[in-house]
Amino acid sequence: MSRYHVRRVDRALTDPVELDSILTRGRFVTVAMCQDGEPYLVTLSYGYDQTRNALYFHTATAGRKNDALAADPRVCATIILDGGYVAGECKHRYESVVLTGRMALVDDADEARHGMRILLDHLEDEPDDVWERQALDSEATWRRLRVARLDIDEITGKAGH
Repeated sequence: MSRYHVRRVDRALTDPVELDSILTRGRFVTVAMCQDGEPYLVTLSYGYDQTRNALYFHTATAGRKNDALAADPRVCATIILDGGYVAGECKHRYESVVLTGRMALVDDADEARHGMRILLDHLEDEPDDVWERQALDSEATWRRLRVARLDIDEITGKAGH
């Protein structure tokens, strides 16, 4: 499949450090999936694992997202850091990335706990407190909770200042 390029090359972000910064500072990602020819979008909070070049999510043990991923693990996702609309100038400040990759439910218990730790470390000021309050060491918790991982294959970025 041929890839599109950023039309406004003056807005393209290509520096890996800048792209990594957006992944690190973002909190929500919108993930596009497809099942039986029907598109499906879901916005999720995530944790970014720089060493694995992956995003981790928590999810329920069943549902439309899980069914769509089982049918086709290929996804496209976007993260937008909104800098706000500039009144009177008809422009918007933003940084964004578009990711493509494969998303899978994590079956390995150690990796699932690793992924949840990555997510909490990314989102929380006090991740250990949340881990304890949510009883994430409890097997009962893990019976109702799943972790998914998006392995990033390609990333493009764009910014408007």
